[in-house]
Amino acid sequence: MTETETIAYDVVVLGAGPVGENAADRAHAAGLSTAIVEGELVGGECSYWACMPSKALLRPVIAQADARRLPGLAPANQGPLDAGAVLARRNDFASHWKDDGQVQWLDGAGIALYRGHGRLAGPRTVTVTGEDGTATTLTARQAVVVATGTRAQLPGLPGLDEVRPWTSREATSAQTVPGRLIVVGGGVVATEMATAWQALGSHVTLLVRGKGLLSRMEPFAGELVTQALTEAGVDVRTGTTVESVSRENGTVVAVTGDGERIEADEILFATGRAPQTDDIGLDTVGLEPGSWLEVDDTLQVPGTDWLYAVGDVNHRALLTHQGKYQARIAGAVIAARASGTPLDEAPWGANVATADHYAVPQVVFTDPEAAAVGLSLAEAEQAGHRVRAVDVDFGSVAGASLYGDGYKGRARMVVDLDEEILRGVTFVGPGVGELVQSATVAVAGQVPLDRLWHVVPPFPTLSEVWLRLLEAYRDN
Repeated sequence: MTETETIAYDVVVLGAGPVGENAADRAHAAGLSTAIVEGELVGGECSYWACMPSKALLRPVIAQADARRLPGLAPANQGPLDAGAVLARRNDFASHWKDDGQVQWLDGAGIALYRGHGRLAGPRTVTVTGEDGTATTLTARQAVVVATGTRAQLPGLPGLDEVRPWTSREATSAQTVPGRLIVVGGGVVATEMATAWQALGSHVTLLVRGKGLLSRMEPFAGELVTQALTEAGVDVRTGTTVESVSRENGTVVAVTGDGERIEADEILFATGRAPQTDDIGLDTVGLEPGSWLEVDDTLQVPGTDWLYAVGDVNHRALLTHQGKYQARIAGAVIAARASGTPLDEAPWGANVATADHYAVPQVVFTDPEAAAVGLSLAEAEQAGHRVRAVDVDFGSVAGASLYGDGYKGRARMVVDLDEEILRGVTFVGPGVGELVQSATVAVAGQVPLDRLWHVVPPFPTLSEVWLRLLEAYRDN
């Protein structure tokens, strides 16, 4: 390895996914010279192996499911999807795994890009090693921001290496449809990929260790998604563990805890995420390699005055949009501290990521969709709030009946009885992903229930569920 030069910037960002890009953009917009370091594709996991390709796979599935609920469209949509066309469109949304457009954006924004593996080499110092072994040292006058994200976490099962299992990356980038697919897990990746590949022609067996799907959401979310997956042909098995895996003559064999052998062409493990901090030099600044990076609400790592961590790597909320929010906050914090401007650190202030604690929105793009923001009933009770859950079936909403025959869905709002505000909202049903922003405004804005009475939902839309929820609260 040959050291070539040392270059100083105000801010150096490790990781050029959407979160790192946002941090770099906010710092540069504040007049700070900024460099960003990336060892893979600029645009990161979300652009090429997660958000964009997965939703490109799922959108035709959901559109077909919606069409099947409507007279006049249903007969024309009973056949299988054109898998080749779906995969081709997915490839387009993943930019064919080329990052030219993202690099062009960085160039236009005036942000310096360094390609290679970036490692901390002490306080305010990052060494970038290129593919040719050449090393460049970057120093940061103001801040280093770690935005290296996470990777799939695989279990330590016998035979796993030889099986060559799918992770979320292979599941979102595969170019052919496996005839049989085993999915291990019960969270977002597992349910979304089971939905997509079953519709594309795979026979999917979903193996869930716990009692049900989507365990971090309200229980009815997992129940409705399980019902729909089963009706679509997915073999959903809860309370099932995988003890070993092997590949015999090209066929994957998974052995469950009760000794059953399940065969498939591929197996996807969607069993959690681990931080990408193993080899970024944390040991050079007194931190543990491979650990999640703890931060305060300004996204700064405690005990430092220069190190920040944004996005999945800090384990506050493993969602792209929430990481981008953190990056915007961190950029503003770094700019304020650089200029000597006092920080606004009051709750919901300009320099703190308060929403991480109270108003994190999420959509699971299954059929039906599951969307939520804030605290579930159980989480609100555990936090010590005096709350009441108000539930409404979407069958009482005219817009749902028009959306599609046989519409199945449910909504819940968790009301803080002392403050008369919402602590959380959950919607499950076709098309409800577009409802969660209104819920996010209500939760993050701590809008009083008596003011929500004056927020009139247009008729006949799914949004009328808000009126039904408020009526249910008033009448009971």
